[in-house]
Amino acid sequence: MTPLHRNPAFYQLLTDSYARALGLPLVPQAMTVVEASEWLYESAPFAVLAHNTDPDPVFIYGNKAAQRRFEYSWDEITRLPSRLSAEAPNREERQQFLARVQRLGYEAGYKGVRVTKSGQRFIIEEATLWQLLDAEGKLHGQAVVIPRTRDI
Repeated sequence: MTPLHRNPAFYQLLTDSYARALGLPLVPQAMTVVEASEWLYESAPFAVLAHNTDPDPVFIYGNKAAQRRFEYSWDEITRLPSRLSAEAPNREERQQFLARVQRLGYEAGYKGVRVTKSGQRFIIEEATLWQLLDAEGKLHGQAVVIPRTRDI
């Protein structure tokens, strides 16, 4: 099975749903789908994560920037329940944020505390979360772009 970071259909879902929700491209326009999906995974200067629609959503995608920041490998991050990216005291606030995105389709400018695999706390800033909706409106999960973080 092809991992999602190499799957053109998932790349299209990620980028098309972002463009529909925000009216902006997620990646530079002058690339083929293969080049753009590789750039987004390997070289993007921002973290991108996506989780599925399970009752306890699990990350299904995390680019290299996200893996470095959260200290997980691809295999680890794609088995991680997304709630574990926040410490227990911050999970309720995170859940309210996710619920707002479900109602509104996306939210930009989010700031919150997250935690790495080793337990280091950091702040995500100016994050944008959106619904992973395909062209027919079927929900596949949620994704986030984290352009900036800082240690606490």
